[in-house]
Amino acid sequence: MTGNTSSLADGLGSVAKTERPWAGSSRQPGASPFHAEDRAAAHAEGRLPLEEYDRTHRIHSAKTFLGRLGDRLQDWVERHLVAASVLGDHPVYGNEHFPWVDKVEAGWPAVRAELDHVMQFHDQMPCFQDIVKEVSLIQSDNKWKTFFLMGVGMDCHENASRCPETMKLLSNIPNVSTAFFSILAPGKHIPSHRGAWAGILRLHLGLQVPEPREEVYIRVANEQCRWQEGKCLVFDDTWNHEVWNNTDGHRVVLFVDFERPLRQPWEWFNHLVMNLVPLAPFLREAKGREKTWAEKMWGKKE
Repeated sequence: MTGNTSSLADGLGSVAKTERPWAGSSRQPGASPFHAEDRAAAHAEGRLPLEEYDRTHRIHSAKTFLGRLGDRLQDWVERHLVAASVLGDHPVYGNEHFPWVDKVEAGWPAVRAELDHVMQFHDQMPCFQDIVKEVSLIQSDNKWKTFFLMGVGMDCHENASRCPETMKLLSNIPNVSTAFFSILAPGKHIPSHRGAWAGILRLHLGLQVPEPREEVYIRVANEQCRWQEGKCLVFDDTWNHEVWNNTDGHRVVLFVDFERPLRQPWEWFNHLVMNLVPLAPFLREAKGREKTWAEKMWGKKE
């Protein structure tokens, strides 16, 4: 998982409401009707052409020669990786492509019950940047909390032991690498960013969606999606995306990363990368941070 580790984020299929602003448009690719002062608003609202949101766009450009070389290498690898995608290269995927989605959605009430139990510890939960410090590049407040159940290279046993039904549900999803309850406080905005590696896809299972529901949503590239409780949304978080919770309630999803379905030999290559990723320094640090927070919440084990 090379490249810009600042690009870790929250992100949200077809069962959720999806708006495609350019569907049926006669506008030519690359054409932009916006003046510079309107461009930021148009970008946030998903009104720019799709290519304006592709995964080569990063929040922070590399400052060093080696950093720029790393970004170019990652872009080259990801371009070939997604070309081998069984499902094509899209910001948001229809749930019909994933036969296990029905089982996941059917099991959501048990997951919601376990969430309700652990939410009593909300104030003691770590913010995302407390676990993965690179997230501090897109968040400096305490309005994005996490309850990790699985993580690359992490030992999340203490948390997972309190959510047995959720862990059982996760076993239906092939090649899961990360899973946690992602909790956004009222008024939270996660700014525009991209994910770390195109070899994964992201699932959100809506667990707690506050009213008014039209005011809590995610933009993935130029598509706006809204969560529904008990429904799954699958997307590629390496497309530029952004999240809003403009309500007075907490939004909670089960946030899951799983390996992207690929043709060989790229499936083999991606699986190798995912198995080597725990050796990355930033994830080894995240492992220690998660352990420290688990000890704070549940007490140190002798």
